[in-house]
Amino acid sequence: MVFEGSSAAISHTGKVRSNNQDSGYSGSNLFVVADGMGGHAGGDVASSIAVHRLKDLDHPFPTPTEAEQALQEAIASTATVLIDTVADRPELSGMGTTVSALAFVDDYAVIAHIGDSRIYLFRDEALTQITTDHTFVQRLVDSGRITPEEARYHPRRSVLMRVLGDMDPDPEVDTFIMPTQPGDRWLLCSDGLSGVVDDTHTARTFAQHLPPGRTADLLLKQALDGGAPDNVTVVIVDVGGSHPIFSGTATIVGSASNPQGIDVPAARPGRSSWLHPNRQAANEPTHFEPAPEFLEELIEEDRRRSRRRRVWWIAGLIIVIGALIVSLIGAYSWTQTRYFVGSDADSVVIYRGIQQDLGPISLSTPYEDTGILLANLPFYQRLAVQQTISARSLADAQQIVQTMRATQGSPP
Repeated sequence: MVFEGSSAAISHTGKVRSNNQDSGYSGSNLFVVADGMGGHAGGDVASSIAVHRLKDLDHPFPTPTEAEQALQEAIASTATVLIDTVADRPELSGMGTTVSALAFVDDYAVIAHIGDSRIYLFRDEALTQITTDHTFVQRLVDSGRITPEEARYHPRRSVLMRVLGDMDPDPEVDTFIMPTQPGDRWLLCSDGLSGVVDDTHTARTFAQHLPPGRTADLLLKQALDGGAPDNVTVVIVDVGGSHPIFSGTATIVGSASNPQGIDVPAARPGRSSWLHPNRQAANEPTHFEPAPEFLEELIEEDRRRSRRRRVWWIAGLIIVIGALIVSLIGAYSWTQTRYFVGSDADSVVIYRGIQQDLGPISLSTPYEDTGILLANLPFYQRLAVQQTISARSLADAQQIVQTMRATQGSPP
């Protein structure tokens, strides 16, 4: 059965990279995203080889199981090609690529995945990440040590635990089969999209139910608006639904669309110096697969970072609490420079502080019991004292009391 649906593929260099090391493929039954790594030439070559090896599988399969096996074998053979390529071209040493592939057989989606490119499913207005990132930070998330949100900004978020590269002839690839249905929308993307545009905004874009090409353009624009520090590749596939049936030739985007992405000129010998060594900082890979001992070093580094973060958090809390205490002490000290005239049960009292209380804490204390009985004051003075009379200073409070002494016993 030939897959019926509509699709779109788009790839962009981004705003920081000087070249596009991503490759994407949108065919009749097969869809692929590969994110290359390993320098200016290596990443181009690795992702291009992967896409060109896999595109030969773009044909109907009798069963989903046969399609799954074909994907596994094609990806394994791609690893061998990468190893052979590096043997012929040592300057490409260290190159590798992620691969996320999606094939349709009858009512099933067959998925093969290695690396941190992603496959999503949008169904019933909900976006679900189908693949699991093979990254160091994902391992931290799975172990409960950091949250998914913390993983988005972790300094080691680009460290891959699994990748299709020139070192492992037998890569561990996730493959599985799951049912699909009319109305499903599938998204394959490199981390240039998922690392900038979060799932919430992607879901909102999908919820507009625009055709795949228009949706891909909107997602790319969001990635570019977010700075696009890496290459961005998006492949969108609709299963049935209201969009036109896919027809025409397959679409190849990114480095795989350029023949030079596979046949890279040999490195030219050049002169190096301490100021201009024979390498370019911009060509350094953004992803790499750590050796076991380096993984332990990363884990220990993360522990140290967590401890430092905890220490800084505690120190910050102590500083905030200290500043609050100093402020409260300062405020209380200021209240003790203020005075007012009030009363106790039956006499006039000069108080130090202010009339308000802070919960159960009184902000005033009796300073001087004047001995003037409330009963001996005229009614209007007695009422004013009971409501308290503010004074500008101690001398002012004492002057108010002197005035009261002069009026004691006057008729109310």
